[in-house]
Amino acid sequence: MTDIQPLKITLPPLQITLSDGQQVSLQWLPQSPLSESLQPAHPPELTQVSQLPDGWKKWVAANKFLNQSDDVLIECMVKNGIDVKLAVEEVTNLANQPYFQAAQEVLQKLEKLESILQIKNQLAALGSDYNSIPRVPFLSKDEFLDQYYSQNKPVILTDIMKNWGAMERWTPEYLKANYGNVGIQVQGNRNSDPNYEINLEQHRKTMLFEDYIDWVVRAGETNDYYMVANNHTLNREEMQGLFDDMEVFPEYLDPANKTGRTFFWFGSSGTVTPLHHDPVNIFLAQVSGRKLIKMISPEQTPFLYNNIGVFSPIDPGNPDYNRYPLYRNVRSIDVILHPGEVIFLPVGWWHYVKALEMSISVSFINFIFPNNYDWKNPSFGHYS
Repeated sequence: MTDIQPLKITLPPLQITLSDGQQVSLQWLPQSPLSESLQPAHPPELTQVSQLPDGWKKWVAANKFLNQSDDVLIECMVKNGIDVKLAVEEVTNLANQPYFQAAQEVLQKLEKLESILQIKNQLAALGSDYNSIPRVPFLSKDEFLDQYYSQNKPVILTDIMKNWGAMERWTPEYLKANYGNVGIQVQGNRNSDPNYEINLEQHRKTMLFEDYIDWVVRAGETNDYYMVANNHTLNREEMQGLFDDMEVFPEYLDPANKTGRTFFWFGSSGTVTPLHHDPVNIFLAQVSGRKLIKMISPEQTPFLYNNIGVFSPIDPGNPDYNRYPLYRNVRSIDVILHPGEVIFLPVGWWHYVKALEMSISVSFINFIFPNNYDWKNPSFGHYS
């Protein structure tokens, strides 16, 4: 979205008589620039209507909650074809509606929670290690639980994959020779849809692993194809041999509970996992290639425009600050995950992942510690 310029409307002050007989004088403010939120996603056609459409009612309410000026709201509505009397009545009477008043009470509770998050983030920023993730060779079970898992803090373990045969064996040639005839689930044509992760089912397809491997090897840098999220590749009986090349970190994970809780990732350079948070804690073990991971603490959630599930619409690789101005407040922690390293992604931490080279990773959620949480995720989409 481009910069939104002040509306070029020059109208004299108007005196409007509302349905209840109230006289309202309008003082237009054409010099006031509109914020991004004041630009309707789908402006109605420039025709007069006798009743305000529901889409406009949502738009007015949303912007009233953002404390936008009544004059600016009315001005924008008139510019987009709404009868001036309808616009004035909706904007000026809204605060008296019981539904709006109830929503204001809920909003105040939400704002209280958001203020607590922002204060916690301000306090965390005072720490000397605020913008970094520690790298340590190894942690005992109790050290990991006390210092990171229970504290909801990320950490990178650099020396716990030495017993993995996968570090030497898992090449495209090895995977193709031993597992090439297995059908796997992938996402295709991701470049055609900026919401490919949300619209996963529209991009899902099945192909032989050997065909996918050939595609990855010759594709170079691309984000067009990747294995689907929460793929069940390692649940397949034909793929169980891959576990022989791994050690499932018994200090932290339950080896007996790995089925359905261990996920295999193989993709080309340039594959992206968009900005999201997971509903559980995760270990991500890097076998080959490097990955850029942008981590954003849960306290910064109010700046991420989360409106569908666990996803943010923002692309941290190329953020649109005009459309998402609050993202300017975000401070991400950027790390490069190298082969042989394992990163702990705590529940609720936002992250964006991009493969810098052809990459193989394994993720685990089968911790020996409690790892089930009750999330209340939004699903309201954008106002239109």
